[in-house]
Amino acid sequence: MTSSYVCTPLNGMQKHRSITIERLQKFIQQGQFEDVNLRSALVSERSEGAVSLSVYSVPDGKRIPFAEAIKGDYQPARVGQSFGPTWSTHWFKVTIGIPSSFAGKEVQLIFDPSCEGLVWSTDGQPLMGITGGGNGDRHVEYLLTKKAKDDEHFELYIEIACNGMFGAGAGGNGSINPPVMNRQYRLETAELVVPSKEAYHLLWDFEILLGIVKEVGEGTQLSWDALRTADQIVNTFRNDTPATIAEARRISTEFFKKRTDFGYQQHVMTAVGNCHIDTAWLWPFDETKRKAARSFATQCGLIEAYPDYTFVASQAQQFAWVEQLYPTLFERIKRHAKTGQFIPIGGTWVEMDCNIPSGEALCRQFLYGQRYFESRFGERCLVFWLPDTFGYSAQLPQIVHEAGLKYFFTQKLSWNNINKFPHTTFMWTGLDGTSVLTHFSPCDTYTAQATVRDVAFGVSNNKDKAYSNQSLLLYGNGDGGGGPLIPMIERLKRMQSLSGLPASVQFGHPNKFYETLEATSKDLVHWKGELYFELHRGTYTSQAQVKRGNRSSELLLRVVEILSSLCVARSTTFQYPKDELDRLWKLTLLRCSSIGMVYIDALKFYEDIAESGTKLATAAFQELLKLENRLNKAADAVTVFNPTSWKRENCVVEVALTEAGVTSDSFVQLASDRRHGLVLIDEIAAYATSTVRKRHHLSDIVNKMEGSNCVSVHNEFLDIYFDESGRIASIFDKRIEREVIAKPYSGNVFKIFEDIPIFWDAWDVEVYHLEKGWDASLGKLTVEESGPLRVVLKAEHPITDKSKIIQTIIVHARSPMIEFDTFVDWHENRKFLKVEFPLNIANDFATYETQIGFVRRPTHYNNSWDLARFEVCGHKFVDYSEHGYGVALLNDCKYGFAVHDNIVRMSLLRSPKAPDQDCDMGEHIFRYALLPHVGSFSESNVAQAGYEFNVPLLVSPLSGKGGDGCQYFELDCPNVVLDTIKLAEDCKDERVIVLRLYEAQGGRGTAQLKSALKIKKAVYANILEDAKSEVLINADGALILPYTPFKLLTIMLTLE
Repeated sequence: MTSSYVCTPLNGMQKHRSITIERLQKFIQQGQFEDVNLRSALVSERSEGAVSLSVYSVPDGKRIPFAEAIKGDYQPARVGQSFGPTWSTHWFKVTIGIPSSFAGKEVQLIFDPSCEGLVWSTDGQPLMGITGGGNGDRHVEYLLTKKAKDDEHFELYIEIACNGMFGAGAGGNGSINPPVMNRQYRLETAELVVPSKEAYHLLWDFEILLGIVKEVGEGTQLSWDALRTADQIVNTFRNDTPATIAEARRISTEFFKKRTDFGYQQHVMTAVGNCHIDTAWLWPFDETKRKAARSFATQCGLIEAYPDYTFVASQAQQFAWVEQLYPTLFERIKRHAKTGQFIPIGGTWVEMDCNIPSGEALCRQFLYGQRYFESRFGERCLVFWLPDTFGYSAQLPQIVHEAGLKYFFTQKLSWNNINKFPHTTFMWTGLDGTSVLTHFSPCDTYTAQATVRDVAFGVSNNKDKAYSNQSLLLYGNGDGGGGPLIPMIERLKRMQSLSGLPASVQFGHPNKFYETLEATSKDLVHWKGELYFELHRGTYTSQAQVKRGNRSSELLLRVVEILSSLCVARSTTFQYPKDELDRLWKLTLLRCSSIGMVYIDALKFYEDIAESGTKLATAAFQELLKLENRLNKAADAVTVFNPTSWKRENCVVEVALTEAGVTSDSFVQLASDRRHGLVLIDEIAAYATSTVRKRHHLSDIVNKMEGSNCVSVHNEFLDIYFDESGRIASIFDKRIEREVIAKPYSGNVFKIFEDIPIFWDAWDVEVYHLEKGWDASLGKLTVEESGPLRVVLKAEHPITDKSKIIQTIIVHARSPMIEFDTFVDWHENRKFLKVEFPLNIANDFATYETQIGFVRRPTHYNNSWDLARFEVCGHKFVDYSEHGYGVALLNDCKYGFAVHDNIVRMSLLRSPKAPDQDCDMGEHIFRYALLPHVGSFSESNVAQAGYEFNVPLLVSPLSGKGGDGCQYFELDCPNVVLDTIKLAEDCKDERVIVLRLYEAQGGRGTAQLKSALKIKKAVYANILEDAKSEVLINADGALILPYTPFKLLTIMLTLE
């Protein structure tokens, strides 16, 4: 007879906590020990032989619809076979026979193509998205049946896209490098499995237990209880004895059951699923359409499986693509939207950049987005949802309010690389004083994985717990789509009202979250002005051709709408091109910071906008002149239209000799190309036509003088001295007898800086780039035109051995503006080209145009917040002024600026190599101008000058009786801008014109707006064109418009 020695129980857990935690981690880790730990028990049965495959590889990289795909030539396929190249599409026909041993059990198809895919039913229903590979976003399990039948058969189609969740960049998933174009993707798995549901639930229990151990804190009882429970589970489980799984689950269930009485809710975290999808990034636009379908199909499946689960999706454009390309999936989405589980959110057409778009473009984002969501889902959005962007305009609160939204969500400022933003929940107040309740997820991400760490960090990182006990937890795989997965939802279920956690977790609707936040928060702080993003400052400059296309498209569509609206006002037969304008605007609103092939598409969009928009503008202009009886060509006159809010004076326009139909003798001066004549427009009223003579007596002229080492140009305002290379040695303002350029420096100096950021190549420029810069190589200055209307100089600079600049410098007889028309052939590697002007001015701040107004920023680096603004965004101008005098730098397509001490810099071109290795390589054309002005910025006409520099007068060879024509609108306040004139969205039987105005200088008062149109009624409206109160009209028929600083006004005019 033998007996065993009974040992004292080992208590290694308490003595060696860290070792025990390592043990627990090994128990559920993938890879090493996966054959013996809990993951070895997740599948009870599997069969690869039950799955038969054939494949149709779509030729020429096409993305084809289901109806076409099922007609393809399918060939036998097998696991281990590779498919490519990058961006190609392959359709699999999957035939499945259920093994007899699987009968009565839940069966899943595991299909891992190492790339993305979409499961389809045989009748063309998108069922579920697939993300293959070995990363954390992997999702390859499709539920075939919850209860299989013996010898049951299934047939499916699976469309695979040869790209990963984050494209195909060199370096693997998540790399921002340019894509590897010949990548092959291996079909790793195609098999049936019977999952062990009890083992999966144990896994999810254990993930929460381990999270508690690591994140809640060693000093808490909950952490030690979780450690002991998890250790018990490991000791109970045996991978070769399935019965031990049930016993281990009993242990974990008991732990959670005892801790469901939460009591007083110290902090409440509302969990909202999402799958943020960049409309284009490391993949092209067409792939985004499929990403949306894959993601939305997956989420519909989760909604059907989890009745408490809520999922949000923004960007009306992506819904529109799904509606067009996947109509049955769209109907499925609509059904779930009615139950409040699939939640359209955001209110915009796309999740846009908020730095570069014009104020009107931002308005159109909300106009198109809100109208789409209301028309498809029966309601407008209340939350402006923008988790991922590059900065936040100071006018967004007002625009958000005008679009019918009440709340704002983002989290991107958590990426700041210099200063930590000090608030989580606060009132954001815009330039005009409008405030919007704002919440940043304290988890500092929109792709949380729904772990204990997310909850613990979210509570500890919340900077406003003194004022509110509410937070948002935004979870799910994103950027390239995907969204939440089953394990995330299961982990959240286990954390609902789990006593001892720092927060109570609940599934919820964003609207309800904000309503509760609004009702329960106290004494929230206010943040006034822009939310400057301290990262991705390079996006103001990268992809210069796209930024030029963006600015020109916005302004071209504006002109088309103005001319077409005036034609509608004057004619009952003119057809307003609304459908085409909508199409062109929606192209303009698409934003991207992406791989090279996306910009190929984007430039095609801009070409489309330019071609179609120009045709529409020309046709409308000719129709308007026809309606004004300006039908004939005249040898000595042209007709001009002024599409701006101000009377314009002393403008020089170029008229093509072939278009004018006259000889060169008809003009006072010819352009240097000898194909254009110059016409001086003495003055033309705002929004008016006028016929002017091509040649008339000049009382003021501009002249030039050439010396051995310089050229000087003189008009009634300035004496300008250029050195032999075209740099400005001196500008003497004769109006008040002062020097403009700071001595001993020169202006219009091209500088090159080394531009190697820390990581985000195309997105970032770091402050240290200013430490390493040098002057570009110099060229030679020549004289092209010598007056009397203008002097034109030409400078050619071989700035490096690879790149060159050819610049035309223009000085007019009747203007203090110096214009620089610039051509650059750019072939550099991580270099940054800027132009700078050292000015004889001193001030602590500079003024930058932003949407619907301006912002002022420091010109010093007194503290880290000032230093962080070493590169900032501006629109049509930056102004540097002191009392009594200032200088503005205008531009037609640039957005990156810096004013430090007395140096004004404008960023011109960058040369990053990822994700687009050809970014900004090649030829560029842009214009800028220096405008010295008497008086400070507030006393100047800089806002007007910036507008006019971007919006030329429209010229036609048609003329009538001569003199002034019709003035359609006239404002008596130069600080109020009539920016937009368009046809109302819903006109029905009446002609309704929409006017959008804004106060540009920060003043208040009352403006009078007169019109030649016959107005039946005028009402205020928001940007969605909801009619509000009536506008007061005085006895003279003028609209009386009270205004406050930076106020946006929308007026709807019903015409007689």
